[in-house]
Amino acid sequence: MAITSNASTTWTGGLGSGSGTTTLGTGSTFDLTWRARAEEGGASTPEEFIAAAHASCFAMAFSHTLEQAGHPPESLDTAAKVSFVAGTGITTSVLTVSGVVPGIDQDRFAELAEQAKAECPVSQALAGVDIQLGSVELRS
Repeated sequence: MAITSNASTTWTGGLGSGSGTTTLGTGSTFDLTWRARAEEGGASTPEEFIAAAHASCFAMAFSHTLEQAGHPPESLDTAAKVSFVAGTGITTSVLTVSGVVPGIDQDRFAELAEQAKAECPVSQALAGVDIQLGSVELRS
């Protein structure tokens, strides 16, 4: 059974001088401007939503991968940095993760992180983007 998520955006004015709001299906609303997207700052951006989706999806995928390998995590902290170049589009998504996972060493943790990166549905949706694993740190 497919689960459908939704969001909507209202935009007023032209690209450079306009602004908008995006509302998630859960009711959270975020302000948008081109300036925030092209110059960093002041409002949310589509890339920020993609980063949030990628970080959260990767956390779930990595948790599952670790559990399937016999190493359920105590905790994982993930982040994604999505880069946007005006005129080109989204160019990279760099994932970072640190976690507390009993009974595993750093090499195996990194290996399973790579596997999870490939299996994450958002990574798959971003197939045309350079997806990298940045810092992968096993904490004690």
